[in-house]
Amino acid sequence: MIEATHWHPVARIDDLRDQPVAVTLLDRALVLWRDAMGGVHAWADQCPHRGASLSRGRVMLMPGTPGGARLECPYHGWRFGADGLCTEIPALPGFVPPEGHRARTHEAIERYGLLWVRLELGSIEPPDFAAESDSRLRKVTCGPYEVGTSAPRVVENFLDMAHFGFVHGGSLGDRNHPEIPDYRVDDTATGLLATGCLAWQPVSSIHATGGAMVEYTYEVSGPYTCVLTKAPEASKVSIEGFRESIALFVLPSTDETCRVWIRMAMTDFESPDEAMRAFQDAIFSQDQPILESQRPKRLPLDTRAELHCAADKASAAYRRYLRRIGVSHGTC
Repeated sequence: MIEATHWHPVARIDDLRDQPVAVTLLDRALVLWRDAMGGVHAWADQCPHRGASLSRGRVMLMPGTPGGARLECPYHGWRFGADGLCTEIPALPGFVPPEGHRARTHEAIERYGLLWVRLELGSIEPPDFAAESDSRLRKVTCGPYEVGTSAPRVVENFLDMAHFGFVHGGSLGDRNHPEIPDYRVDDTATGLLATGCLAWQPVSSIHATGGAMVEYTYEVSGPYTCVLTKAPEASKVSIEGFRESIALFVLPSTDETCRVWIRMAMTDFESPDEAMRAFQDAIFSQDQPILESQRPKRLPLDTRAELHCAADKASAAYRRYLRRIGVSHGTC
């Protein structure tokens, strides 16, 4: 499964503290835990002894050991080091567990305010979010949003501008200005790039005082990741040389459920985080019931399964991309 070789967001960095956290990725139950040195670990949420959920266990601080901590199974107290090897079996004092007594481990990293996991080794890099390193932009993470549909349906919705006037009327769109001018979509090494995307918005940002034709650029850089940049005022781009960016990071929990985060990189350094999140929460609350009403929940990759029009150019390219790289999770 090609999706297993990609990096996926699984939790906010701040959600993982001193005790383990359970998550589901691509139908696999995982446990996340942090050792005493701050290292992040992602393992199969299953003790290799009798299959109990390690996420129900606890992190034991053990100074002087690698990582300074052990993850303890809640069933028989087996303890596992940061490399997954069992180091202690309480029922057998003095017994040294052999090399084969270990938990099933996966790679985990921290990036963009989130924890990312890759289930299988591969050469694919984590998705790029160039705005993250730009100090002129303020970063705020919104979500998670638990959504009862497939991850690809959420990404396709993010790419779709034609719904703005009908789902987000009064904020991102206006039903009296539904036109979507032609735009360009190109395949890239990691996905696709849509440029010259224009849509009328009565409220283009949290501080907007009037409507404007907003220019978007969309970049899909992984099966369940998309970044948009926008410039409501052309002068802002030419003078300051940068654009605000919004990244969509989706965790494909199961074929028909997902968890969504939105990472904003904005020029607004004045509004409190709560206000910025509230604005994004309101937008996503309009999308969610529509997304969950779509049938089938899995995104059809057969071009004959649903009807298409010229305004769907980006979403059609996204479906071709998923088919081209062999993504099957969340598709049909």
